[in-house]
Amino acid sequence: MSPFRSGLIAALVTLVLDQASKLGLYFGTDLVMTQPWRLAPFADFVVVWNRGVSYGMFQQEGGLGRWLLVAVSLAAALGLSLWMRRAGSRLLAVALGLIVGGALGNAIDRAAYGAVFDFVHLHAGGWSWYVFNVADAAIVAGVVGLLIDSLRPTGRAPRTDIAGNGGHPQA
Repeated sequence: MSPFRSGLIAALVTLVLDQASKLGLYFGTDLVMTQPWRLAPFADFVVVWNRGVSYGMFQQEGGLGRWLLVAVSLAAALGLSLWMRRAGSRLLAVALGLIVGGALGNAIDRAAYGAVFDFVHLHAGGWSWYVFNVADAAIVAGVVGLLIDSLRPTGRAPRTDIAGNGGHPQA
């Protein structure tokens, strides 16, 4: 399977899981009325409508901000898809696919509801992580994949000079 196809599958799976989890929890349960749902001592399901970007920054209350964030998300997804098309490794393509799928999932929320539906809250003692969703988790995993890919050797052979000594001067 080509790297690009792997990336497309990652994007599609991310988008489907993100939207299915949001629609299932919001419309298929009574979470809105009975929150929080304790999943573990460190994890709850809650309902948070994020009108901003990561960590709730740049909150947008008006229509212009909402559609600007949708446009930025779509532009990012398009640009990353073009990069994914040229990806030389499966890791790079899948990482980009995770980010593309997450960006599209959150863009759909913004377009449909004016905000992104976040529902996973991790916490321990007095520490509280921001509330996120499947799209956000995929974007973070994609960024980690990009970092790992950037640290991998490129597979190029070392440069040699005419003497064949690897480019190192004779001592």
